[in-house]
Amino acid sequence: MNERVEAALALERRLGHAFADRGLLERALTHASVGGGQGKIRDNEVLEFIGDRVIGLLAAERLAELYPTAPEGELTLRLHALVNREACAQVARSMDLGPALRLAGGETRTGGRDKDSILGDACEAVMAAVHLDGGIDAARAVFLSFWEEGLAEAGAHEAKDAKTALQEWAQGRGKPLPAYAMTARSGPDHAPVFTVSVSVEGLEPVFAEGRSRREAEKAAAAALLLREAQA
Repeated sequence: MNERVEAALALERRLGHAFADRGLLERALTHASVGGGQGKIRDNEVLEFIGDRVIGLLAAERLAELYPTAPEGELTLRLHALVNREACAQVARSMDLGPALRLAGGETRTGGRDKDSILGDACEAVMAAVHLDGGIDAARAVFLSFWEEGLAEAGAHEAKDAKTALQEWAQGRGKPLPAYAMTARSGPDHAPVFTVSVSVEGLEPVFAEGRSRREAEKAAAAALLLREAQA
């Protein structure tokens, strides 16, 4: 038995889920580079797509349990901190997922087993595999085990300002900084209402209102993050 196969078996034990269909786990661990673009080997990209939604659902479910009275904007920021690529890559490291990955030689030589992009995607794919093989309860058990540290940090610290979180989100995707613009002001002088738009390159702008321009900007940033998290 080679080292990678042994690592995959060890990963299965750490997950605490015995796969009925071990092919699902192997597919979750297979990077697109292995297929060489020929489509002969099923890689983990579709599972990654599913896993992103599975993790998002489980994170939203747990956050609602932990913070039942929190406003939606605050929950959205906490959700983003739990499900972004860096967070999933860190979870993958805690799973020791890297040694179990199936990578092409070139990716292995360039440190692919510790790249955030590859690890984050594989983490999502593994969660999809657990869900498809054992159902949402099995996936929930894995989530609660491996996202425990992230959930604890969410409880120990205030959620980031929405504008800061959106800026980091945009930069993490190689986009310019978000752009804000005040589009309207209404109401009497003693109780004005400001309408602000926020735009990020390549995305439709989002509009929000607030009692001050800053409040409206924060609301718009939170709304954009929420929209993209649900996309």
